Amino acid sequence: MPIDIETFESSPEDRLQHNGETNADRVMQFLAANPDQAFTQSEIRDATGVKAGSISVVLSRLEDRGLVRHKGNYWALGEADDVAAYANMVESTRTANGRFGEEDMDEWLEHAVDDEDTE
Repeated sequence: MPIDIETFESSPEDRLQHNGETNADRVMQFLAANPDQAFTQSEIRDATGVKAGSISVVLSRLEDRGLVRHKGNYWALGEADDVAAYANMVESTRTANGRFGEEDMDEWLEHAVDDEDTE
């Protein structure tokens, strides 16, 4: 389904993924499968298929949320409580989508408040 150019220009790459699985999801799944190891960005990129231009942004955003840890050149899964909260949220979303159907992002955007309108 095509999108308008304004959405294309203003949306982060993760939001424009068609398969429903974001780059962050892929990174978290990989690190969760290897909780006792730390990896370089390039190792994570190669294992997940996240593009080279996106991997550092994805890892930084995950670090900001406490979902991954970073030391030197290495990245590892975040603290257990933060990761468990994330996993619960993902599972709750999956369950709700299965029961009620997935949300239509275009419909949400139609009703979204424009920051310029609130000033």
